[in-house]
Amino acid sequence: MSLDLKINRNNSGVTTLLIAGDIDMSSSPQVRTRLTDLFAENQTAIIVDLSRVAYIDSSGIATLVEGLQWSHANNTKFRLTGLTPMVKDVFEIARLLTVFEVFESNKEAHEGI
Repeated sequence: MSLDLKINRNNSGVTTLLIAGDIDMSSSPQVRTRLTDLFAENQTAIIVDLSRVAYIDSSGIATLVEGLQWSHANNTKFRLTGLTPMVKDVFEIARLLTVFEVFESNKEAHEGI
């Protein structure tokens, strides 16, 4: 499945990156590039919607960890939402569910920003 990246912005500096497709070694550079661009724009928050991601490998996880590190360096909120069961399992195995701010829905991820 090819990767599709869409960006939704609101007026308060919150950007949602909606990812559809598998995040693996061949597609994670696209995600990294898009996140790099978003952090360069000095957003208040970046929400990564994974509700349309069926599969993520270690390179995809590494890309999201990079995003989390950039968020700390830029004082930007970085949240994940909509983890599918397969993706959530990967995060559980890697013990990253407590490292990231993870929300069930996009609406919940937007609250408190």
